Amino acid sequence: MIIKKLSEHIINLKYENIPEEVVYNIKMLFLDYLGVTFRGINEKTCKIAIKTIKEIYPIEYKSLFDFDEKNQKNNPILPNGKKYPLLAGFINGIAAHNLDFDDGHSLAQLHPGSIVFSTALALGEMKNIRGKKFIEAVVAGYETAIILGKTANPQHRNQGFHSSGTIGSFASAATSSKILNLNLNQTINSLALSGTITGGLLESDHKGTMGKSLHIANGITNGIKSSFLGKNGFTGTETIFDGDEGFLKSMSIKKYEKINSNEFKEFKNYLKKEFEKYHINEVYIKKYPVCGHLHSSIDSMLFLRKNLLKDNDFSLEGIENISKINVETYKIASQHNNYNPKNKEDLRQSLAYSIAIGLLDGDLNINNLNIITKTIEKSNILEKILRIITIKENNSLEKMYPKSRPSKMSIEFKNGKKIEKLTQNRLFDSSNSLKKEDILNKFKSLNHKYNTDKLNEVKNIENYRINDLMDIINKY
Repeated sequence: MIIKKLSEHIINLKYENIPEEVVYNIKMLFLDYLGVTFRGINEKTCKIAIKTIKEIYPIEYKSLFDFDEKNQKNNPILPNGKKYPLLAGFINGIAAHNLDFDDGHSLAQLHPGSIVFSTALALGEMKNIRGKKFIEAVVAGYETAIILGKTANPQHRNQGFHSSGTIGSFASAATSSKILNLNLNQTINSLALSGTITGGLLESDHKGTMGKSLHIANGITNGIKSSFLGKNGFTGTETIFDGDEGFLKSMSIKKYEKINSNEFKEFKNYLKKEFEKYHINEVYIKKYPVCGHLHSSIDSMLFLRKNLLKDNDFSLEGIENISKINVETYKIASQHNNYNPKNKEDLRQSLAYSIAIGLLDGDLNINNLNIITKTIEKSNILEKILRIITIKENNSLEKMYPKSRPSKMSIEFKNGKKIEKLTQNRLFDSSNSLKKEDILNKFKSLNHKYNTDKLNEVKNIENYRINDLMDIINKY
């Protein structure tokens, strides 16, 4: 039922019917994606991925990157999908997610942009689609990701699945189907096939490995492959998501194992309402390059630190006057209580470290995260901060999740003074998140050498074919 409804929704999606606000937000999310991915392509994960691809596939480097590897002047930043969309999408997916800085949706509990834009660019470049088609495909991908993510979660996530990878396969297939102009049956088969090969386990995310970004890359290639298979007549079942042995029953079982006929009727009504609105306006961008569950606590710390610095009796050297830093938050956030991260991936999942860095530096960004990673043994002052941090679950705050991502923080001093801050929503959540000024500042902080004047062309994307646009913006 759901797959057919989604497929009809994708088929009927036309640029002319998409609200102006949604089109604007897509352009802002694209800017955010480009900023994060341009920086992420230089990370170790991408270098390993590119090396691996060159070992497996007998292709020339310039066929993927449009330039000779030895000639590094004025080169494209990202690979293109003109000849090898699967490989370009795979690499771009890793680049978009390896910094843990990509956009997200709180209730769907996933990162749609890294999947959807990576797919739309790779396959869009192969077909050299027009800007309006690019927007249609991106909207189809985001809506698919969010509707299915909200339907499966929070139980899907609580059972150990990484929604960005699992639901991401469907989102990539939706994006690909729109670009390939598939008919209804082809689109159904595309989505159905992507669902039967989906995957991604949170164990990889929380153990300091590179597997987290691999989930994104695989989701992209799953979706693209499934769409070409569907296009060429390979069949899948339209009940793959909500059937007796489908995605929901297998991977979100606690939510649907005891569903009765009346509840199923309500479920159908819920889905009908979901298809009557756009969800892209609910997407947030990230302010910090760490797991989103840590952000509200970081916001609280930076708020308290700012107030502390107004106090003439306090200085950074006076951290020794603090006796306790207490963090109370919802269950999932409290479980990110790793006090001994071993590498950069591990560090991005550490609530204690994020708070300590925030207190020490007054910010949490790519630069100080990289510095800390290189000296993971920790400075003496960071060690002192970590020793006084306690993290625990708060039942009242847990009840607010997942609609809110709350955190309550208190700092106690040896002289008996105590200050505290409750943060219910992260600073850049949904309606607060898509301000062009904030996105451009984030872009510049990640890509100092890039001429951001070129990004003005994104607002005119409708007037371009995608290859012409990327020829302008995909270079320093």
